[in-house]
Amino acid sequence: MAKNKFSKEWVMQHINDPFVKMATQKGYRARAAFKLTEILDTEKLMRRGDVIVDLGSTPGSWSQVARERLVGKGGIVDGRIIALDLLPMEPIAGVEFILGDFSEEAILEQLNLALEGTKVDLVMSDMAPNLSGVGLADAARIQHVIDLALEFSLIHLKTDGALIVKAFHGSGFSQTVETFKRHFKRVVERKPKASRDRSSETFLIAKGRKG
Repeated sequence: MAKNKFSKEWVMQHINDPFVKMATQKGYRARAAFKLTEILDTEKLMRRGDVIVDLGSTPGSWSQVARERLVGKGGIVDGRIIALDLLPMEPIAGVEFILGDFSEEAILEQLNLALEGTKVDLVMSDMAPNLSGVGLADAARIQHVIDLALEFSLIHLKTDGALIVKAFHGSGFSQTVETFKRHFKRVVERKPKASRDRSSETFLIAKGRKG
C-alpha cells in the first residue's frame, strides 16, 4: 500500500513538474535537457564545429540540445555528435548512435573507431548505474561509471576540451573531485535548477586537460 502511495505521489509530482511541462512544450524527450542547457550556458561550452560524445544518452534529450546548438544553415549539424547507451534510443537527425554497454571493451572499441582518431571537444555523461540501496555498493557503482567517463576523456579530449559528468554527493564524492583536479585545470560543481531539490545528484564540469 505504501509503495502504491509513493508511486502515486511521484506520478503527481512528475505531472506537475514545471520542467516536465516545458520539456513537453519544447519537444525534448526528458526534463534533463534543461540541466544540460544551464550547464552549457553557465560554463560557455559547445559551439558549432565541435565533436561531442554523449554517454548514457537515452532517451536523447542531451543529444537534442547538442543538435540544436550545432545545427547550421540548411539544418545540417556543423560538427559531430556521437551518442551511446545500453538502451535503444529513437533516432535524432544528425546524431550517430551506438547501442551497447560503455564498460565493455568491444563497445568502447566501436566508439574509438567511430571517432577515427579525431579529438573530442566535449564529453558529457549522464550515465548512472542501477542502485541497490546499499550505500557502499552504490558508491562503488557510481564511482566506476565516473571513472569510465574520465578514462575515456583523458585519452580522447582535446587539451582545451571539457568533461561533464553526473555525480552524487555521499561516499567517495570528495575523492572524485580531487581526482578530477589532478587531471584538469578547472573543476566546478553545478546543481542545475532542473535537478530535484531532494536529489543528491550534482554535475562536475572539468576543463583544460593537464599534460
